[in-house]
Amino acid sequence: MQIKLWVNGVEQEWHVTPNETLLAALRRHGYYGVKDGGCQHGECGACAVLLDGVPTNTCVMLAAQADGHRIETIEGMGKHPDLGWRKTEGLHPIQQALVESGAIQCGYCTPAIALAAKSLLDRNPKPTEDEVREAISGVLCRCTGYLKPVQAILRAAAIMRGEQVPPIEGEVETLAFPTDWPGSGEDTPIAKSGSTPSPMVRTQVMPRIWTVMRPERQAMQRVGKPEIKVDAVKLVQGKPAFAADIEMRGMLIAKVLHSPVAHARIKRIDVSKARALPGVAAVLTYKDIPRVPYSTAGQSDPIPGPLDTFSLDEKVRFVGDRVAFVAAETEEIAEQALKLIEVEYEPLPAILDPADALKEGAPIIHDEPDYVNFAESDPKRNLAAQIRIDIGDVEKGFQEADRIYEAEYEVPKVQQSHIEPHVVVTYWDEDDRLVIRTSTQVPFHVRRILAPVLGLPVKRIRVIKPRIGGGFGGKQEVLIEDVAAHLTIATGRPVMYVYTREEEFTAARSRHPMRIRMKTGVKLDGTITANAMYVLSDTGAYGCHGLTVTGNTGHKAMALYVGDGEYRKAPNIRFYADVVYTNKPPSGAFRGYGVPQGFWAVERHMERIARDLGLDPIAFRLKNAIRAGELHPFSTAWSEGREPRPEIIHTVGLEECVAQGKAVIGWDQKFGNPEWHQVPGKPHLRRGIGVAMVMQGTAIPYLDMGGASIKMNDDGSFNLMVGATDLGTGSDTVLAQMAAEVLGVPLEDIIVYSSDTDFTPFDKGAYASSTTYISGAAVVKAAQQAAERIRIRAAKMLNEQGNGHGTVKPEEIRLADRKAIAPDGRFVTMEEIALNSLHHADQEQIMGIGSYVSPVAPPPFAAQFAEVTVDIETGQVTVDRLVMAVDSGVIVNPITASGQIEGGMTQALGYAVCEELKYDEQGRPREKDWLNYHIFRANEMPKLETIFVETFEPSHPFGVKAVAEIPMDGVAPAVANAVLDACGADILDNPLTPEKVWRVLKQK
Repeated sequence: MQIKLWVNGVEQEWHVTPNETLLAALRRHGYYGVKDGGCQHGECGACAVLLDGVPTNTCVMLAAQADGHRIETIEGMGKHPDLGWRKTEGLHPIQQALVESGAIQCGYCTPAIALAAKSLLDRNPKPTEDEVREAISGVLCRCTGYLKPVQAILRAAAIMRGEQVPPIEGEVETLAFPTDWPGSGEDTPIAKSGSTPSPMVRTQVMPRIWTVMRPERQAMQRVGKPEIKVDAVKLVQGKPAFAADIEMRGMLIAKVLHSPVAHARIKRIDVSKARALPGVAAVLTYKDIPRVPYSTAGQSDPIPGPLDTFSLDEKVRFVGDRVAFVAAETEEIAEQALKLIEVEYEPLPAILDPADALKEGAPIIHDEPDYVNFAESDPKRNLAAQIRIDIGDVEKGFQEADRIYEAEYEVPKVQQSHIEPHVVVTYWDEDDRLVIRTSTQVPFHVRRILAPVLGLPVKRIRVIKPRIGGGFGGKQEVLIEDVAAHLTIATGRPVMYVYTREEEFTAARSRHPMRIRMKTGVKLDGTITANAMYVLSDTGAYGCHGLTVTGNTGHKAMALYVGDGEYRKAPNIRFYADVVYTNKPPSGAFRGYGVPQGFWAVERHMERIARDLGLDPIAFRLKNAIRAGELHPFSTAWSEGREPRPEIIHTVGLEECVAQGKAVIGWDQKFGNPEWHQVPGKPHLRRGIGVAMVMQGTAIPYLDMGGASIKMNDDGSFNLMVGATDLGTGSDTVLAQMAAEVLGVPLEDIIVYSSDTDFTPFDKGAYASSTTYISGAAVVKAAQQAAERIRIRAAKMLNEQGNGHGTVKPEEIRLADRKAIAPDGRFVTMEEIALNSLHHADQEQIMGIGSYVSPVAPPPFAAQFAEVTVDIETGQVTVDRLVMAVDSGVIVNPITASGQIEGGMTQALGYAVCEELKYDEQGRPREKDWLNYHIFRANEMPKLETIFVETFEPSHPFGVKAVAEIPMDGVAPAVANAVLDACGADILDNPLTPEKVWRVLKQK
């Protein structure tokens, strides 16, 4: 059928099918700024456009319904101002504000947020913050925590009204040691739009930074500055930057038939009717492809876990497991083909409770003879991994304790919920090499792991990682790339496979649910004499990441509290874990990687001990916390399945984090104050305040490696090539900032290209909070090599100029302001150096290459504070405020780093109060979409505040440590401790749903 519509002011006539959605039609016509979140009910909002000026979700609207209407997409909102000889009006003020305010992380939801903001400001030029939050509440963002997008829109509104707005960089609040932040914890007054205008409208997006201004720190020009992200301008325009934003002639659409039963053998499978369906290009079953055991975990070689997975198998092990692959001309034909596949299953007994997995006579989930063990895995016992670590003499420590505290805690299975679903495109290139264009955190691991699975040598596979619309560990998995690759091999044609949102919930990976038993010995003065943790970890149907995630649970959470006095010198710590198979969807990597589970138990346990002993909960924790100069207790006992080596922790800013966090939230005025806990006029409400202290890690020592290369161009700019994977964290930007710092140029002179296995150096990928630290050190080494050649060339050029000046030595030359400057002030520009080296004399390509493996993994530390209000009649918990003070070393980019903290706290907030995956007695999932799995929207958020306590980590050239994962660790226990403080409800399993709190209060 023909429809007529106006898109971005241009009249168009399209031929559409009666059942085609407006989303599909827009993308088919090249409007890739309209994103597909894989949802079926419009709940994510990434597909929104303006229909006659009103935000409208295009995934739930037929294209035919747009006939006669006006549509505005992000492509019509604004453009880059300089297109060569053609100049444009530039970005819309909303787009510009989103760019400048650090509101863009992965950028997948950015177009929809920008359009929703435009609709609001077109009808209300002076909105309040609440009105902005309500206007964008239909668009889910899993990255930002919404603070920066909201402030960006308020900033844009002020600019559009003609008001003065200061530059973002001028808003950094920095205090030097040993000053405390002023105030008693009351909210810092912020001028809200809609109130009496002030001379300047500030954009509240910058964190507070508490620092020691060491000489190295003061001298930095680019590092430490809130630079605009290098990919922000293209993302805010909705450019076709993501894996699915591609057109190829003859592209097929892939679909997978998933198992409806939790545990069964396939007795018979008949695909003849599906293959006969017109438009079907291929149907594959386990009979059609090689049987190669592998692990989907995107980890370094050798993978620290069993090889227990097959692309297709004659046995299914969870509801959602793979049964068959289909490739067809259209999505509709592929879906129809799935319905024509006939499968007869032989049901087998299923294990749905991890406690049943180790019982005598339990069904064996992995009975295949080609299972490949790793370390202590034992498929006959349903054991994917086992850990037994004893540090010191734990039993002696318990004997010396005045009190023994024991309790069991439980954490649920939760989903990463990145807005961009898993997506992959595969095709043969002109050299008969298989190209895999995929939304992955680990492109080099994808290539290595898939080579034997596909029967191809590594050299005949190229993996390209475009922009990623969020990953959070879920894309540290070789999850769907083999599906499209097998179908491309079978058909010879390009294949695209995009997960639906239901597949993300039922057939992707998720956080490991755990039952954690704590036993702690304590003296009456609060000294911990021994601490023991036992974990029963549910890895689901496959063992991907099972050993390393669970190992991290103990390695980080049990390392924070070592005891005091003689126990500090020789701590007594035990960590035992069994990682078991069940017939539920596989667990895997999720931001925090086992550490949030551990700190839920440890920090709830520490709070309960302190209260029982009548001790101040903060003083009790700090008394026993690890300190600078001490040995990481686990460093001699465990290292992700590899040989451990001793490691001293050099920088610990935890006490300063506590002091600053306390000052900002007003701990001393609120904790233990009965009057503050009451809400005037509302006797059914109680306020509470809570704290948690946490530590994370920075990369994996002696294993994680990153590489970088850099070359100089004719104009004095540089190409930086990194294998590191930016999944919205801003790593491309912070790596470019480090290169720019070394080379003495502005950030705009560094052109970053990342994550293409053919063209960029190797990097293990984006996980383990390692990119800034590991890949950053590699970038610095590469830039230093290039800088050395620049200095040599500059000295030669200056000496040839003569003019009566003395001889300049290369080591005397300083690089700054795009110049190589001699001590006497003479200089040559970077462009002059480039032209001289490439064209004029003794020609050479000035370049550098670097790689880095660290012998240490310096941990970041943080103090997490939470304020809550509890309705004691219904059990409803409202989180009012989250304050996190973080020691992550030197902060390379305060605006992107604080965005990581805000987004991480928001994800962790869901872990605290509402997110969990449940299964019925048949192993069928309850949650299959965002209607039933709630993640926070912009109008539901508490106040978020970030404080950075800067230390200078000596193991890194710029003093950095990790920042991305630690905000996941402390929110849930801090909120639970605040609930305990508010009303006495002591919840040992998260999330803190109203029903749980209500039941505990009723029992009291």
